[in-house]
Amino acid sequence: MRLDNEIARYEASEICKSANLKMAMQYEIVVVGGGMAGMTLACALAGSGISTAVVDCLDPSSMKTAAFDGRTTSIAHGSAQVLKGIGLWPLVEDAAEPILDIRVADGHPARGVSPLFLHYDHTEVGNDPFGYIIENRKIRDALYKHAASLPALDVIAPATVEGTDRRLDGVTTELSDGRVLEASLIVGADGRNSPLRKSAGIGETQFRYNQTAIVCTVTHEREHAGVAVELFLPSGPFAMLPMTDRRTNIVWTEKTTLAPEFLSMSEEVFLGEVQRRFGDWLGALEFVGPRFSYPLGLMHAARYTELRLALISEAAHVIHPIAGQGLNLGIRDVAALAEAIVDAVRLGLEPADPTVLSRYESWRRVDNMTLVAVTDALNRLFSNDMAPIRLARDAGLAAVGKIPPLKQVFMRHAMGVVGELPRLVRGESL
Repeated sequence: MRLDNEIARYEASEICKSANLKMAMQYEIVVVGGGMAGMTLACALAGSGISTAVVDCLDPSSMKTAAFDGRTTSIAHGSAQVLKGIGLWPLVEDAAEPILDIRVADGHPARGVSPLFLHYDHTEVGNDPFGYIIENRKIRDALYKHAASLPALDVIAPATVEGTDRRLDGVTTELSDGRVLEASLIVGADGRNSPLRKSAGIGETQFRYNQTAIVCTVTHEREHAGVAVELFLPSGPFAMLPMTDRRTNIVWTEKTTLAPEFLSMSEEVFLGEVQRRFGDWLGALEFVGPRFSYPLGLMHAARYTELRLALISEAAHVIHPIAGQGLNLGIRDVAALAEAIVDAVRLGLEPADPTVLSRYESWRRVDNMTLVAVTDALNRLFSNDMAPIRLARDAGLAAVGKIPPLKQVFMRHAMGVVGELPRLVRGESL
């Protein structure tokens, strides 16, 4: 009887071990955060045959509705090359409006637009558009559809990360539903308040601007002809971004103290305020969908990597939307990290090999720090109405337009094709 009991306990123990082994799901990469950057990285890696899991706390279906996110994204030419390279472009092409011209000018709600402005024409740098305006929800929908077609990719959502254990020999991630994921590398794509960044003890520089972005979409009488406008008002930039179906997305930067007053206005009164800033160049306006608001701030992580950890996109850096480059920086993070990982795996190295993380960190840091500084400086320069500064910046905008070599450099920056570019950004495969 005693022997029988010992055998029974041994068998029960082995069954428990077997169950635990089954619960530990094996991957090469675990991406925490199923937003646009996290999913783009996961699709790039899985498309190259690297087993990848994405974990997100939200139900994917909730992130694809107009009510969840009313914003659009300016996908620069270089970022569009990445989406094409990972096979996503056919799923978003119909929703992408090309940016053919960019006009930058100073203005005032009462005084109107300055006669001195900067004009970019895409034909001055080739045949490709500067980029495309695409609704965020359309990008998310395409990413999740594409993910479903990739055998090497698992999307685990909704699920919450309860804890991670990063060791010399691997990473263990415990989820709220009891599942356990084992991987070589964990990637933080979990936003500006990244729990992964905080748990790794990575500090950051951050502050809030005294500004709020008010976002809405309008239809108009006349065609926008692919023209994007950045109008600098005393409270901040007022961007008019061309969309498909004769629509324009507005990103109106307003003082945080005044934003609630504008948001509480009736639709008719609010539309009048929009029209006063928008002007009559496209005729009468009508709203499409609701209004949204988002607080604006800056954040830059002290470093992007730790033992078996890499941070991308807003987990590593958050910038002002003044130049529409936020997600584009994140997509360049994706392209650089994916290339470093794929190259290492082809050489027989682990995805989390220190050479991979070092290459990624050094590759992306200068580009990101530059854009953090430039967007902050531009916002401070243009978000005021001091007459001497206003005259100087108007003259500066006009001068840039008259110096073709300098203007071309700025246009190539707008396209996201300056610097040491990853293969995907150059239009090559991983």
